[in-house]
Amino acid sequence: MTTTWKPSDKKSTNHAPDITISGTTLSSRSRRQKFAMIAGFAILGLLLAVGACSKQSPKPALVGVSSSASVPTALPAIAARANTPTDAATPPLKKKLPRKRPANVVYSDPNSGVSFLYPRKFALTSGEKSQPRLAGMDDVPMNFVQPGGVAIATVTVPNGSYPGTDFASAFFSANVNRSLSEQECEHFAFVDTRNADGEPVDAENTKVGAADMETTSNFSASAIQQAETQYYHSYENGDCYEYVLGLGTEGFATEGGTEHVNRDEVFARLEKILASVKINPVEQEHDAEQVSGLVGGKE
Repeated sequence: MTTTWKPSDKKSTNHAPDITISGTTLSSRSRRQKFAMIAGFAILGLLLAVGACSKQSPKPALVGVSSSASVPTALPAIAARANTPTDAATPPLKKKLPRKRPANVVYSDPNSGVSFLYPRKFALTSGEKSQPRLAGMDDVPMNFVQPGGVAIATVTVPNGSYPGTDFASAFFSANVNRSLSEQECEHFAFVDTRNADGEPVDAENTKVGAADMETTSNFSASAIQQAETQYYHSYENGDCYEYVLGLGTEGFATEGGTEHVNRDEVFARLEKILASVKINPVEQEHDAEQVSGLVGGKE
């Protein structure tokens, strides 16, 4: 019987190690599986965290982009609105004040060199049509000692300038005579005859502005009209210039409250025109003819 149980004992001893080895093998596999599961869960958690971060990170980026983009687009819009005339505050319309024209006008004649200032309200005629005339009377003649006078211009005072008076007309005129010498220019064809004895009154030398002039006057009257003229001569640039101041009235003031016009006041206005006269140098006609003759001779 002893020999019979030994093999069984061996078998039992031989199977015991096998059981122990398999248990060890199972425990090591389970540990690996657990580790693998833990690692998997860890990786899965990491991926979820990364995914969550990736989903959340664009939102701030989009907000940042949109906010940064909206600021510059809003500012030009505001600036554009501010620059548009419709949105801008329109200032109140200012009334355009009427531009005042100067009271005096400049007349200048390049042919004679005469220029002067005269009131804008006065009427001016030039050339041949500028021969002055007093109301109800013939043309006022020139007063050169020799013929050859040429009318330059005449300024006429408006008829209604002195209402309620016997004022009829008044004027300032300018003439030139290029055929007179300086000595002849000092004299007049007719002079003042208001002397009580009927003797002519010699011309007087007077200074008007910066020019020295010879002057005389003439007066004529009737029951219904009076006319007074004052003549001035000056010799400049080889020519004799004549200036005439004239005043006409409609008789003596009698009925209806008509008064005599202030003659001094009228002549004072005309003398202002005379004081503004300037003579600019002009080429003499005879000099031009001599030049043209020389040119023709050379040809």
